[in-house]
Amino acid sequence: MLGAERLLRETITINPSFAPAYTNLGVVFCERHRFDEGLAFLRKAVELDPHHAIARVNLATTLVRGGLTKEGIAQYQEALRLEPGNPAAHLNVLLPLLSTCDWDAAEAEVNLLVARWQETRSAAVLDCIAPFSSLLVPVPQEFRLQIARHHSAQASARVASVPRLQRAGSRGHKQLRVGYVSADFHNHATAHLAAGLFEQHDRSRFEIFAYSFGIDDGGEYRKRLVAAFDHFIDLGTMSFHAAAQRIAGDGIDILVDLKGYTAESRPEIFAQRPAPIQVSYLGYPGTMGADFIDYIVADRTVIPESDTRWYTEKVVWMPASYQVNDRRQRIADTVMRRAGFGLSEGFVFCMFNGHAKIERSLFDVWLRILAGVPGSQLWLRGGHGEKRLRARASQQGIDPGRLIFAKHLPIPEHLARHRLADLFLDTYTYNAHTTARDALWAGLPLLTCPGTGFAGRVAASLLKAIGLPELIAPDLAAYEQQAIALARNPGRLHALKGRLDANRLRLPLFDTERFTRDLEQAYEKMWEHHVAGAAPRSFAVG
Repeated sequence: MLGAERLLRETITINPSFAPAYTNLGVVFCERHRFDEGLAFLRKAVELDPHHAIARVNLATTLVRGGLTKEGIAQYQEALRLEPGNPAAHLNVLLPLLSTCDWDAAEAEVNLLVARWQETRSAAVLDCIAPFSSLLVPVPQEFRLQIARHHSAQASARVASVPRLQRAGSRGHKQLRVGYVSADFHNHATAHLAAGLFEQHDRSRFEIFAYSFGIDDGGEYRKRLVAAFDHFIDLGTMSFHAAAQRIAGDGIDILVDLKGYTAESRPEIFAQRPAPIQVSYLGYPGTMGADFIDYIVADRTVIPESDTRWYTEKVVWMPASYQVNDRRQRIADTVMRRAGFGLSEGFVFCMFNGHAKIERSLFDVWLRILAGVPGSQLWLRGGHGEKRLRARASQQGIDPGRLIFAKHLPIPEHLARHRLADLFLDTYTYNAHTTARDALWAGLPLLTCPGTGFAGRVAASLLKAIGLPELIAPDLAAYEQQAIALARNPGRLHALKGRLDANRLRLPLFDTERFTRDLEQAYEKMWEHHVAGAAPRSFAVG
């Protein structure tokens, strides 16, 4: 990387107006997480060659990563004006559009891609949408599967020049060696959920490895996670092949991908088959579409048997919810009052998901709920969509002042403020996942309506595992009616909160030790299949 920087700087010295050198230098700095310097070079590239679509795409991506989302979207859109079929611009623009609640533009983009796919079945269309983005929008399950297959094939192609590393079935060590791969071993939702799992593994039967390629933020979670593993390996800037060789050299038996197709994922490592058994778990609620992932850990709510055709993996059905939760998660004991957060003493609905999960049709349901409960408020997470959400409320006859936007707080304080709300309203196509866990752990009832696909059924899975299935509405009309009914019946809501409190440490959802034993049973069963020479197959635990 340093050699690339030197050569690019020499190129600029020789030809100061050569825009591609500035573009490539900007990318080099961004890959080192030096975004300010990278941004300066990318802006210079666009200044020198304003008609270069790829330069604008790289600039846009850096702007979005740096929180300058509106400017980033404008650059993507200009790239598409210059080159309407540019796959990189299409691939990256949808998520920022969703996060700013630009529903018109997002729907136009999705409709364009779905129509092109239905008309042509072309791989060029699949280049234009990211697997994760496809989970956020209401597209056919078949389309999501084909997108995942296409992107997994691309990951395999990027490492096709090196041989796969898969070893023979036997192992030369007593304990099963399980490796967890992630960029999120720090203050991140994955760590908030799974820290207890890593700590609880039975060391007489398992040896636990972490393979990290994310940042070390030096925080409490990073320190806890480093201590939780038997071996914590920082893959850092290793190439895909070097990382896979390291994992294979460690003799890993079961390698678990905690990233899937989310930010900073590295499916290319898994594509080289560094472990005999490879598993997708927790980080990505959908199929990888890959021949190099054997299993996906789920439950019968998020992946019913009728949906297995949309998954290339064999399904491991956990006995309760698939989602591990950490019962050590601390809730601050700070005294909090509604007035300190701009809340009134009326009924408070809340939803702390990111704005990318808010769909126009669902937001209109929320506005009708507000209309049906005079004096109520909707407490939302702050974000890039605030302006459009307020405007939509006003258009629908709801005072935008009834929308309250929450600022970021440290996790213990964030959990504590849930207790100021009365009811959590879930999103639809892509549910609350960690945010649903936060609400339930803090004692706040949550109302959901399951969507189609794994991502849209997670909250239902959590509610079943904590004994509150009546908070799962069968459709959005029932969801709307039930939200209003609960707001008008404080006695019923109080009873639900009482049951939630009673079930929190009694039922499976927050029983980290029980979940760990079940997952370990799954790992051992996978290994038994493997050493017997059997192909992976779906099975239920327990």
